[in-house]
Amino acid sequence: MLLSVLVLSGAILSISAIAGLLTLYQIRQANDIGNSTKSIFAADSGIELELYKFFKNPAYIAQPMTNGTSFETFANGTTSIRSIGYSLKTSRAFELFWASATATLP
Repeated sequence: MLLSVLVLSGAILSISAIAGLLTLYQIRQANDIGNSTKSIFAADSGIELELYKFFKNPAYIAQPMTNGTSFETFANGTTSIRSIGYSLKTSRAFELFWASATATLP
């Protein structure tokens, strides 16, 4: 009898601890939505900067962002661009691929 009570209470305690941990992660994620949005826009700015440099002015130097965000861009020749935006502890990334079209229709 005593053993079954201990086993059941231990199971209930572990289930409630796991549920509390999952709830804590959800609350953190909900509070950090502003930084997530900022990092998405920073990554988009990085893609647009590399496209501008590729098509218009290769010598253009990026201006610093005033809202506390930053981005890194990685251009892979003429086939892809990867941009990672950062805002505090949050980072989001975009990757753009393109290829030339064929001259004839299939």
